Amino acid sequence: MKRDAQRGSGGGRGRGPQRPGTGPGAESASGDKKPILNKQGRPTPRPMPKGPPKPAGKRGSKGQSVQPRPMAKPNTPKTPRPVLHDAPLTLPEATPLAAPADFLAGAQAMGIEFETGDVEQLGHYLALLLEANKTTNLTAIEDAGEAWTRHILDSLSLIAALADLEPGATVIDVGSGGGLPGVPLAICMPQLSFTLLEATGKKAEFLRQVAERLGLKNVSVLAQRAETAAHDRGEKVSSAGETRRTGGHREMYDAVVARAVGRLPTLLELTVPFAKAPSSGNLGGRVLLLKGEQADAEVVEAKGAMHLLKCAHVETRPAVGTSRLVIIEKPAATPKLYPRADGEPKRVPLK
Repeated sequence: MKRDAQRGSGGGRGRGPQRPGTGPGAESASGDKKPILNKQGRPTPRPMPKGPPKPAGKRGSKGQSVQPRPMAKPNTPKTPRPVLHDAPLTLPEATPLAAPADFLAGAQAMGIEFETGDVEQLGHYLALLLEANKTTNLTAIEDAGEAWTRHILDSLSLIAALADLEPGATVIDVGSGGGLPGVPLAICMPQLSFTLLEATGKKAEFLRQVAERLGLKNVSVLAQRAETAAHDRGEKVSSAGETRRTGGHREMYDAVVARAVGRLPTLLELTVPFAKAPSSGNLGGRVLLLKGEQADAEVVEAKGAMHLLKCAHVETRPAVGTSRLVIIEKPAATPKLYPRADGEPKRVPLK
């Protein structure tokens, strides 16, 4: 009892009860903290807190300060990004280009006889092509003199292989691009009907406007992939006890032409299905392909594709410069499987 009394009175090691406001760090009656005194009884400045002052928050169960959670951002709707559309193609005005002497000499050497106005029409088309090429990727050739030979004359080298077709016969230019070889052929062979097949929208629109500007009534433009168009069989029509198909593209053309589209195994799968299948009184359509100086090697490479597509190589003729004209005949109908899905002929060529 005596030990407890001593503790209560402040004796021994224990401390007696302190009066409020007298302990270390205690606040004064006005709420200000008392200064901390050193051993000599002099006040010591309080250490300044590092960094910006922390906001006062609630205290947890162990006395730690709990910072308030940040306010959630309101769910404001995002501003949609503007949709960018290609500007519509407007065919520029262009002055027809004069044909150089070497072009005229080359055409004469191939036995081509121009009708009145043909050369001017070819020059007008070439001017439109080169002018539009400044804003739309249509050709890698920008020099007019070179374009007369490598574009126009090269395209016209197909005339001899198409000359025996009857008036009104149908020709499709697969992968026409800027209109080669289809447009020059349509200018010089108005008795034939030409379809220009082009999958790229801007190029197809260029072809439409060119045909309108030049007044080519024998030209129509088809903006589709070859893999899709070649499966379009049209509709069956019966008349006079005879059933035939109309409006489609598969096996509907007397001739198929193409230039600089791809290697022969791929190109055959994209072109042969358009050619007419042989029937009574009809030998079937022909496929005329302008290739480069590796044409002979590509023909060997394409033997497996020819077997699968039921077509055959007839001959390879010299064309203009290093170009070669590969002629393919179609002795049987193309199997329904071909062409395969979009992009497949190029990704996995037939072997």
